[in-house]
Amino acid sequence: MGAGAIAYCGGAGEDISFDLALFLRGCTVRVFDPTPRAIAHVEACDPHSERFTFHPVGWWSRDGSLKFFAPTDARHVSHSVMNLQGTQDYFVARVRPIRALMDELGDDHIDLIKMDIEGAEHEVLSSLLRTGSMPDVLCVEFDQPCSVRSIVQVTRRLRNQGMVPLKVEGWNVTYRSFAGVQRKGGAGGVLEA
Repeated sequence: MGAGAIAYCGGAGEDISFDLALFLRGCTVRVFDPTPRAIAHVEACDPHSERFTFHPVGWWSRDGSLKFFAPTDARHVSHSVMNLQGTQDYFVARVRPIRALMDELGDDHIDLIKMDIEGAEHEVLSSLLRTGSMPDVLCVEFDQPCSVRSIVQVTRRLRNQGMVPLKVEGWNVTYRSFAGVQRKGGAGGVLEA
């Protein structure tokens, strides 16, 4: 990814090094996370450029507001609409589908989506598949608990839309559009730093 590419990064937490690396390569980067600590972190790291924008909203399959449940360890920043850790504390935040955000921000396509959204990935991936808003590169962290079967099922659905898995590291999977793989002659240039 380089100059002119558009990247949507969902789930900033307190580490936007990947997002900033894309920005430094010339990409337009849009970062999304409604978590209060993430908002503070991104504001402190913001390079103050029109090519780097932050939006304090979560990703989901439809517009609305959802509860984001706290992690069991207060030192951790990531909250989850799926309540992955079974806690009682939460905050309520606005959520939107990626397609609606694209329309709002005036983006007719996305070259790369990075998704680290604490269990909401299946709902958001289903929404992307329904709307046909697939990027050339899709980086997904499948949060636990998540069965291997559910990842295989979503990978099949992505494959049917022309997305092939290129790299698997634990629960992190990078997919690339088949057309993009053909154009590049393989995985070259996807995320090289």
